[in-house]
Amino acid sequence: MTDFHSPDARAAAALPLDLAEVRVRFAPSPTGSLHIGGSRLVMYNVLFAHGQARRAGKGGKFILRIEDTDQKRFVEGSAEGLMDGLAWLGLEWDEGPDIGGPYAPYVQSERQHHYREAADQLLANGHAYRCFCTPERLQRVRDDQVKRNLPPGYDRHCRNLGADEIQAKLDAGETFVVRILMPLEGETRFVDLLRGEIVFQNDKIEDLVLLKSDGYPTYHLAVVVDDHEMDITHVTRGPEWIPTAPIHVQLYEALGYEMPIFAHMPLILSPNGGKLSKRDGSAALADFRERGYLPEALLNYLALLGWSLDGKTEFFTMADLLEHFTIERVSAAPSTFDRDKLDWLNQQWINHHLTVEDLAVRCLPFLIAAGTIEEGPHDATHPTYGQVLVAAGLLKDRIRHLTEAPDLMSYFLADELHPYDSALLMPKRVEPAAALGMLKAFREVLPEIDLASHDATEARLRALADELGVKAGQLFMPIRVAATGRTQSPGLFDTLAAIGQDRVARRLDAAIELLEG
Repeated sequence: MTDFHSPDARAAAALPLDLAEVRVRFAPSPTGSLHIGGSRLVMYNVLFAHGQARRAGKGGKFILRIEDTDQKRFVEGSAEGLMDGLAWLGLEWDEGPDIGGPYAPYVQSERQHHYREAADQLLANGHAYRCFCTPERLQRVRDDQVKRNLPPGYDRHCRNLGADEIQAKLDAGETFVVRILMPLEGETRFVDLLRGEIVFQNDKIEDLVLLKSDGYPTYHLAVVVDDHEMDITHVTRGPEWIPTAPIHVQLYEALGYEMPIFAHMPLILSPNGGKLSKRDGSAALADFRERGYLPEALLNYLALLGWSLDGKTEFFTMADLLEHFTIERVSAAPSTFDRDKLDWLNQQWINHHLTVEDLAVRCLPFLIAAGTIEEGPHDATHPTYGQVLVAAGLLKDRIRHLTEAPDLMSYFLADELHPYDSALLMPKRVEPAAALGMLKAFREVLPEIDLASHDATEARLRALADELGVKAGQLFMPIRVAATGRTQSPGLFDTLAAIGQDRVARRLDAAIELLEG
């Protein structure tokens, strides 16, 4: 048997020599927000198909399919939100519900006849059976199993109904579901690309429902039928699907389908070791977007949750990942989500990998949403873009998340400062009267200073400090607070230039009035 834990063997299994094209898919249910784990799964699929497969001289396609057969949990607009989130990340699909493709439709609710035909085939060849058990009976069975400390599951009550009994129930109009008829002896085996061979005892596998009473398929039937009919070569999904994988293996065999290669990706754990959830600071992709993370930083971090190039390289662009990613280097071991590491990566991306122009454009939506600037285009044609660009240049090494832009840039963009405590205008060991005197002295010489000239401003302020008999730092602090409303800002002379002569004058007048009051 092949040792799938050998990198060379795993690479060969990932891209069999006789495989002309790699076809992978992501098939989410539109029942809520896209999870961060799902986002990583999409990224791995895209990197495998668009990167590794194509580098190996094979075609590579990534397919997006919407599995909306769970009508009770369907959320309106969820599919659209999911596609918008993937587009924000820059993850592109080759076929899907919005762009079509040779295997359309790519929405399960539009493919119902495919599943009914498969269910009829399974009934006809004896690999499935009709179950007429009512919800009430199933609940009684579960309650009894709990009382007896038995594992919960269907008791196969309808598995051996005779043909006449089945027909009588059908004639009486009784509702039914279709269940798989799992073998009661032997084993079901399959090889996982990341985990090696996985073996299940058949008598431990429940006869799960394949077709519900409303005619909609369950995930188990629909996913096998769709993956077969769309020529999916590799099924990559979360480890939570491993327990029901033998159901899918049995269905492939019963329907006469060629089985794809399975790769169950590693789980993402919360810092406390449990499954990542909203209690850990949100696990929804939309929340990371709203909190001002860059898509590049998020992709960079997700790539490192379970995959590594050499154990030391930390920064990857999407182009880097397409060049270097190989699915056989994905570890089957769970990864722990580290928010601090993501925050650090996000700041590094903002500080060192974005141009000032790009940063300014990305800040615009957050500035507009906060009311810091007026509504307008989210690009360089916005009327305030020039001011934002200057502020972005001065604050680039201070911004950790784009959500911080409205606060950090406010004194560059707003005409009036937010109210601040007058005590901030008085440095340590400087009396109010002395601080007031320094502000009045600067206000008096301000008209003769060209604030646009860094050198001229610095020379005049240092000379003013000498004239007043104070240290330069003692003079600079009340001026900084008067101009910005806070004790920390980028370099004082660049800050004054960005704020502008008129606004600096008005803010000095307001600060003087505040101290006099």
